[in-house]
Amino acid sequence: MTVGAEASIDLGALRHNLSIARAKAPGSGVVAVIKANGYGHGIERTARALHDADIFAVARLNEAQALRAAGIRHPILLLEGFANSEELRAIAGEGFQVVIHRRGQVDLMWETHDIAALIAWLKVDTGMHRLGFAPDEASVAYQHLSAAPTVAGKPRLMTHLANADNRGDPLTQQQLDRFVHVAHETEGECSAANSAGILGWPASHLEWIRPGIMLYGVSPFVDDSGQAHGLRPVMTLRSTVIAVRTLPKGAAIGYGGAWVCPESMPVGVVAIGYGDGYPRHATSGTPVLVEGTRVDLIGRVSMDMICVDLRKRPQTRVGDTVTLWGDGLAVEEVARSAATIPYQLLCGVTQRVSVVER
Repeated sequence: MTVGAEASIDLGALRHNLSIARAKAPGSGVVAVIKANGYGHGIERTARALHDADIFAVARLNEAQALRAAGIRHPILLLEGFANSEELRAIAGEGFQVVIHRRGQVDLMWETHDIAALIAWLKVDTGMHRLGFAPDEASVAYQHLSAAPTVAGKPRLMTHLANADNRGDPLTQQQLDRFVHVAHETEGECSAANSAGILGWPASHLEWIRPGIMLYGVSPFVDDSGQAHGLRPVMTLRSTVIAVRTLPKGAAIGYGGAWVCPESMPVGVVAIGYGDGYPRHATSGTPVLVEGTRVDLIGRVSMDMICVDLRKRPQTRVGDTVTLWGDGLAVEEVARSAATIPYQLLCGVTQRVSVVER
């Protein structure tokens, strides 16, 4: 028995989920979002598995450079753009595509003459209020950017949907209406659909879609799971039982004695904790699978271990396999128990967790 957590990465599931995105928007190009180390799945392995995507999107220059250093030759889009002319030169030198979201970046595109022309995307702030040009500024910014000699062809347009994960929120349609109005004043190809847009808002598909969390088998919506959309989980986080004890009624479990045994009962100790990326704030009752049987987390999560209630599986032995999320247990359900989101759980798996591909 090897003690410690393991993340199993199903590359076939990645490709399957990409095919779902394409099927939902068959007339759109696909910008596969693989930032943040492929949402915790490994940026290089994710890129190689998703070779059928048209473009890869990352947040920052160092992520794009790491892909190039690994031999990934796909077009790569930098979602946060660049901070200065030095970064712009590096972007142009590698042939990366870039998002332009503020006036200073447009100015740098004009002022930095000694670079090859690159593909630019103009970000329009239609309601996220994070990055981008306001709709009443976007047309002028687009024309100015279009005329820059450092821009190859016509810039593309993009916006980001703030509340598309809630299918009853009217903001999404308002954002789309604002974006279409700006698009009518330009001639650029457009992108609005994130994962929630792809699955829930067909009007957002346009020329380019940008699947992110759905690629990893997770629903972008607040009220369901990836399985409801035909998605397959890519990461399955597992560990092993390292001890089984029978504790008496009244025994307090773990730090702070936060959970007390209501009767004499078997308790399992599992080699997983917040040092591995398991959520510190997962509450007692969070589901865990022991050899496929659902049992409950009990007590506080510690750095290296959790305890589980084995009354539903008293035959458990040291060495039995425990699934924390993934195949058979949706990460969305675990995230709800920890008052967080699946994105954080997937991105938070730490380096001491061993990774295997299948």
